[in-house]
Amino acid sequence: MIFNKKSEIDPDNIPEHIAIIMDGNGRWAKKRGLSRSVGHREGSRTLRKIVEECYQLGVRYLTVYAFSTENWSRPKEEVDELMKLLLEYLRNAEKELAGKKVRIRVIGGKKHLPEEIIKEIKRVEENTENIEGLDFIIALNYGGRQELVEAVSKLVEDAKAGLISEIDEEAISKRLYTRDIPDPDLLIRTSGEMRISNFLIWQLSYSEFYFCDVLWPDFSPTHLRDAIISYQGRQRRFGGVKC
Repeated sequence: MIFNKKSEIDPDNIPEHIAIIMDGNGRWAKKRGLSRSVGHREGSRTLRKIVEECYQLGVRYLTVYAFSTENWSRPKEEVDELMKLLLEYLRNAEKELAGKKVRIRVIGGKKHLPEEIIKEIKRVEENTENIEGLDFIIALNYGGRQELVEAVSKLVEDAKAGLISEIDEEAISKRLYTRDIPDPDLLIRTSGEMRISNFLIWQLSYSEFYFCDVLWPDFSPTHLRDAIISYQGRQRRFGGVKC
């Protein structure tokens, strides 16, 4: 693997799709003697900056891991605060993104989500569905294994109905939450952890990974640029050979 040693981004080689595991809110708060809820709120502010930076750089798709299917096991107070932040974001997103060509999409299951959030998801998706610019995708109540279970269930139903005669990679991809979204070119995970934590486990097969020790609330547009510069210095072979 060859890494780019340049200090500037090549504007002609921006990753089309960036996925981010926003990790470290709780640890950021703990280091400061604050509640985890404060960390999540600071992380929400960071997300706004990164969405703006991706838009300015010309990234076509940005997917963030906002809440996993496993996160329901966290303390109720923390879950409630996360749901509150998500609801606030969805309600204010169009106002904050006014003048920018950003489409907002939400992937994941609706089960267990508060009705208010489900309504806001529907509203914001409908209001932005015809916008072409940056597709901002929020993985909410999302789990990669659950996504595959649902895809296989759909395959079985369609096979019984005689709608498909062969199961291949394309047949599976078409039944995922991301059916019309290209696979990520670059996955970024903050906080120093080096795992994908049940995130886009089908879609990340050939993505480039970038791990950094920075806790999510401290992740800045400069850190994003560093990740892209690292990506631009790599040779993507997709199983083949390049000279």
